[in-house]
Amino acid sequence: MFRLVLAAALTAATLTACTTPEQQKAAARPPVATTGTPTTATTAPASSTVVEAPSPPAPAAPPWVVGATPLPLRPDGFGQVLPTPPVLADRALPTRDLLPPPTGGEYAATVAPVPADVLARSTWSAACPVGRDELRYLTMSFWGFDGRPHTGEMIVNASAAAGVARVFGELHAARFPIEEMRVTAPAELDLAPTGDGNNTGAFVCRKGTGLSSWSAHAYGLAVDVNPFCNPYVKGDLVLPELASSYVDRSWKRPGMVLAGDTAVRAFAAIGWSWGGEWTSPLDIQHFSALDR
Repeated sequence: MFRLVLAAALTAATLTACTTPEQQKAAARPPVATTGTPTTATTAPASSTVVEAPSPPAPAAPPWVVGATPLPLRPDGFGQVLPTPPVLADRALPTRDLLPPPTGGEYAATVAPVPADVLARSTWSAACPVGRDELRYLTMSFWGFDGRPHTGEMIVNASAAAGVARVFGELHAARFPIEEMRVTAPAELDLAPTGDGNNTGAFVCRKGTGLSSWSAHAYGLAVDVNPFCNPYVKGDLVLPELASSYVDRSWKRPGMVLAGDTAVRAFAAIGWSWGGEWTSPLDIQHFSALDR
């Protein structure tokens, strides 16, 4: 009579995904030995090797949730400038479609008076330095960092609408990636800073950064392109506050605006200047028809 001893090792790994690349160590259960006659219909010969089944694949980490974590405030009211989280150091977050994406790969743009419902969810009010009839609503195709075509929206000054649509046609042809393009909502002006926004937009009825006068954005005569990839820098202030990695312009990554590239040339062709050529502040995201 022979006693067969069958040893089986079962390993279970648990992976907790966070919004940072750090992960918890997998916890393994120790092997449990059983004795006696196996009750399964078939048994492996004593001389055979028992091969463990492969572990199931670890779940993919969720994408970074933009705007989820408010930053501690500085004395000047901005968020503290912190190191860029590794997941955002070479930023390539997927685009969430707010408008139906284009059906083909061709560039498409529309220019129209701003619809009442769009104006109502924008930052415009009667106190703004530009009337509602002086603004136009654009929809434009763009390529996301996810490699897919999307449709964005933007409110601009009526005098600049056709030119801005041409600029984004050039960016589309060059497959310059844009993360999102949507109208800024009033609530966004009063939110606690999170330092990770990347919306490409134009009209925002607000004062200039650190100024008491109206921004060119309040006239619909300025566009910010991928602000996280192209931050505003003045002294020790970086906006968005988590974009400090992108202050280093020698590390070239998708979505960055660089001297002489398609974005700079296209805006220059419609007579707009680039904040990346300023000394202080250095406003790399910013293109405008007005002097700062």
